Amino acid sequence: MLLGEYRHNVDVKGRVSVPSKFRDDLGQSFVVTKGLDNCLFMYSKTEWETFEEKLKQLPLTNADARTFIRFFFAGATEVEVDKQGRINIPQVLRDYAGIKKDVVIAGVATRAEIWDSEAWDKYTSSEALNVSNIASQMSNLGI
Repeated sequence: MLLGEYRHNVDVKGRVSVPSKFRDDLGQSFVVTKGLDNCLFMYSKTEWETFEEKLKQLPLTNADARTFIRFFFAGATEVEVDKQGRINIPQVLRDYAGIKKDVVIAGVATRAEIWDSEAWDKYTSSEALNVSNIASQMSNLGI
């Protein structure tokens, strides 16, 4: 399970260290794709296959489903961890997530997310993360 929040730097070549605690779960190679909320999602190959199967079940006759499928698949790339524990994030993905230099890599159970550190700090301090608001919405999700 991917848990925790880690701060790292992206070097001039677009490489970033993957937290060592995440490498066991993600594997030597894994998928990075555009995520929701302008971050990047990282999936192990097994989790990506599970997600892929769910996306394949969406009806191609539905325009929203096609858009959702394109969003995740066209933005996806397989990355490999180098000997220093780093991955190279393609420029197109760094641009999408607004990643400049400093990032936060957050564990979110079955995936990890890469955020520009300023965007993460803004997100985590926003009203959207008001614990009372979240708690009241949990019942709508069945929790």
